[in-house]
Amino acid sequence: MGGCLRRRLCIGGTRTLPFVRRFTPREIEAATKGFTAVLEAGGPRGGGGTAYRARFAGGLVATVRRAGSRDDHRQQGSGGNGKAAFYLELQLLARLNHRHIVRLRGFAEGHHARFLVFDHMENRSLKECLHDPLRTPLDWRTRLQVAIDIAAALEYLYYFCDPPVFHVSVDSGNVLMDANFVAKLSDVGVVSDDLKRATTESFQDQVERRRAGLVFQYGVLVLELVTGQSPGGDGELVRWVQEPGFAGSMHRMVDADLGGVYDARELRDLVNVARLCTRHEHGGGGGGAAVSIPQIVRYLQGKVERLGGEARCG
Repeated sequence: MGGCLRRRLCIGGTRTLPFVRRFTPREIEAATKGFTAVLEAGGPRGGGGTAYRARFAGGLVATVRRAGSRDDHRQQGSGGNGKAAFYLELQLLARLNHRHIVRLRGFAEGHHARFLVFDHMENRSLKECLHDPLRTPLDWRTRLQVAIDIAAALEYLYYFCDPPVFHVSVDSGNVLMDANFVAKLSDVGVVSDDLKRATTESFQDQVERRRAGLVFQYGVLVLELVTGQSPGGDGELVRWVQEPGFAGSMHRMVDADLGGVYDARELRDLVNVARLCTRHEHGGGGGGAAVSIPQIVRYLQGKVERLGGEARCG
């Protein structure tokens, strides 16, 4: 896995971002059929970024997101210099280069709106794949690979990027699936104004606290992959996996959509990972996580390799 690429960005226009295209507002409007090809209203980018399916001249199919409330908050935090904040966001997003992170393809800026253009994920979100009754259920091998892929993406974001990425939420709605059901983490934001805010925490303390929170979220995602149940807000799945006798009910908790077709050893390994990840208080409190993301990646990849699995290791 390579580190984040440092790429130059010009606000004035004399320098450009390699591999990131600047679209005109007219191109965005045409590609989205006048903003009628809505994929989701008020998408995950802070709750205000509506997403559109776009087909550009030349054949590029992409997802266009209108910069939403989170971006607005950052722009206000940068002294009202919204353009500078937007271009800084572009610069940092363009540095992200990983197989399991949705790639930024371009952007557009008009008088009244700004847009980000990302790779289009044909199979939509993991949440839909798991919970839409009209979708073909994901098989066990795909679910195991999703767990490995997302752990690899988190390792890249928090251990290989400098500065580490702060704004990311690990849940089935933010995990997108491409045409081959390769999982990619979406709605990734980068360190910007929040590092400038007055705080009693050191930078490293902030990083460690957020890493612990992501470990907890990841454990909940693994439980959702195994059981096919939405985690909800009551913490029922977490309570189950923390019970002393959870192993005795493990096979009864497996998603019925799998039809009993899964590897028992891999199931045990995944559930044990989820148990370690969710050992502390909700949100990763209580002094830190019991396991780190790099440990999870190495453990799961090693298990798959030893079992002779055919999964793609992220």
